[in-house]
Amino acid sequence: MPLCHTMNTTACDGSEDSSPIFYLVGIPSLQESLFLPVFFIFLFFYLFVLVGNTLILVAVVIEPSLHKPMYFFLINLSALDIIFTTSTVPKMLSLLLLGDCLLSFPACFLQMYLFHSFSCSEAFILVVMAYDCYVAICRPLHYPVLMAPQTNAALAAAAWLTALLLPIPAVVQTSHMAFDSAVHIYNCFCDHLAVVQASCSDTMPQTLMGFCIAMVVSFLPLLLVLLSYAHILASVLRISSREGRSKAFPTCSSHLLVVGTYYSSIAIAYMAYRADLPLDFHIMGNVVYAILTPVLNPLIYTLRNKDVKAVITKMAHPQDPGCFRGP
Repeated sequence: MPLCHTMNTTACDGSEDSSPIFYLVGIPSLQESLFLPVFFIFLFFYLFVLVGNTLILVAVVIEPSLHKPMYFFLINLSALDIIFTTSTVPKMLSLLLLGDCLLSFPACFLQMYLFHSFSCSEAFILVVMAYDCYVAICRPLHYPVLMAPQTNAALAAAAWLTALLLPIPAVVQTSHMAFDSAVHIYNCFCDHLAVVQASCSDTMPQTLMGFCIAMVVSFLPLLLVLLSYAHILASVLRISSREGRSKAFPTCSSHLLVVGTYYSSIAIAYMAYRADLPLDFHIMGNVVYAILTPVLNPLIYTLRNKDVKAVITKMAHPQDPGCFRGP
């Protein structure tokens, strides 16, 4: 994808009083003939995210049998996927279809903040869901007490609030960096690293800060999830009967697949950045990270979770009494 329009730039000497204008480069080598096909692919993914996660939200809200802690956290995850993709994908679509690559200074940094905040939220919600699985399997007798509605609300609120606060230092510090009057962002959206690399200031402090925050919001949650599943595996292995083991694993299989998808997309983005690859691969790694998990989450929870699938089937065929079997 070529640059939108070549703009005259000024040196980063701090003499410019006006705010810089950001130009999203997109995917530099994408041929113009492919803009429309790629636009429709992204549009399909975005609509799938909206429809799939909305169906899950409605199903959990209207069906009393799904008013359980694991489904409460699931609707948090679904709502998060909707707003996470909405923070970036509509601008990508506008960029592909209309060549709308301009972002004002506030718009770019707002998009950066929202993208990284919601990414952090997903990591923390997955930790809370892992804790729910741990309690359900390892401490089933204490489950009603440990996962009371007030506790669930507090855990979800803590995940959201922590994620909303964590990116603030990096975003604020980046906003104080020096930029030309016209800044070309080599990405499809205002990612922190892409904006930092477009600055005229010393990028090392911000790159280091971004790396440290990424470690906190990626590896610490992953460590907590792995710890939960280590306890779960130990408990399941202590179950003597094969039937008991087969009942325990499905409880968390969907969540485990979502965790695998989420961290696989992070690994793709990280390897695309670290490897000696063309710029297009770095950008596509970020795009995969922004889209892959929200697209797959509805599939995982509707195809593998019989309760959610049954309620959605009932919603699709309300007059067919045979299509729903309640628990």
